[in-house]
Amino acid sequence: IDLGSMEPCLPDALYTQNKRIQCAVPEVLKDLDRVESDLFEGEQLADELVLIGRRQLRNKNSWMHNYNRLVKGPDRCVLFMNPKDLAERQLKEGQTVRVRSRVGEISVPVAGTDEMMPGVVSLPHGWGHGRKGTRTTTANAHPGVSINDITDNDRMDPVSGNAAFSGTPVMVSG
Repeated sequence: IDLGSMEPCLPDALYTQNKRIQCAVPEVLKDLDRVESDLFEGEQLADELVLIGRRQLRNKNSWMHNYNRLVKGPDRCVLFMNPKDLAERQLKEGQTVRVRSRVGEISVPVAGTDEMMPGVVSLPHGWGHGRKGTRTTTANAHPGVSINDITDNDRMDPVSGNAAFSGTPVMVSG
């Protein structure tokens, strides 16, 4: 079927006054001062770190953990931490550490990496298999820990109403 030659329809299809896509949403711009204050001026305990999640190339989400070719090899459910933070806490590469937030605690191996800035730690998304009632044999053999177990359910973004998964304050110890 030939629908004819393609013809541009933008900017006529835009209903904005200046016929441009508005990326700087006023509600978000108004909230930037609060975000900056929360990130840089809020109270933080001396040993407190900020937890962020991360995606991994071989397992975008947990459904890929049930395929042996994608989970074989070294354990990828590890906490990334800056070597300076490891040294300050007298922790060693590969050691199992406790990561504690206001709502829970998990134990996970730690890996030192310059990819993390000091004060920030990272856990991959999609782990925490091996829970009762699941029938994912391969994934259950490589359970890892779930970032959700220490994500604070009281933290949310006030502008969007979404849960605030990144930036969870945590303590890491041996």
